[in-house]
Amino acid sequence: MSPLKIKKGANSHSAYNLRPNFSDVEERHTLALLVENEPGVLARVIGLFAGRGYNIDSLTVAEVDHVGHLSRITIVTRGTPQVIEQIKAQVGRIISVRNVHDLTVEGASVERELAMFKVAGAGEKRVEALRLADIFRANVVDSTLESFVFEITGAPEKIDAFADLMRPLGLVDVARTGVAALSRGSD
Repeated sequence: MSPLKIKKGANSHSAYNLRPNFSDVEERHTLALLVENEPGVLARVIGLFAGRGYNIDSLTVAEVDHVGHLSRITIVTRGTPQVIEQIKAQVGRIISVRNVHDLTVEGASVERELAMFKVAGAGEKRVEALRLADIFRANVVDSTLESFVFEITGAPEKIDAFADLMRPLGLVDVARTGVAALSRGSD
């Protein structure tokens, strides 16, 4: 017999405890990384996500300081608060990563995305697609007798809403840039 005595129901951390725990709820977080612009940095960051089974909802990368050779990687991911903290800590340990900011928890931020939608249709569906594009302030960047290509910018929720409305009108294809985000204010 083992000297450990376990009372029934006493261990709230049991694998059999099925009550939802607030810390088990997945949250969407936008992470902004400032990295040295050198070969392999993106591969190391993405490799960390892949190796640990973390998913990436959106990814954008661009050089932001040509003189200092720095790039900004913006990643939108989901996870429990513990997983998000793990991701930030592990990404921060990568040598080429200068800093990691969780824009979701650091205060107000602005997120924008660019998307292009190809919509094919005729008659009333064509007219309705143009009407909705006007409401969403989407620009027509290409037009043929059979289709339109719309360009739209805005928050990811706006892009999703536009896509939902275009599907029944003949949505053929979508290209999205991914989220670009900055914190608000002077910091």
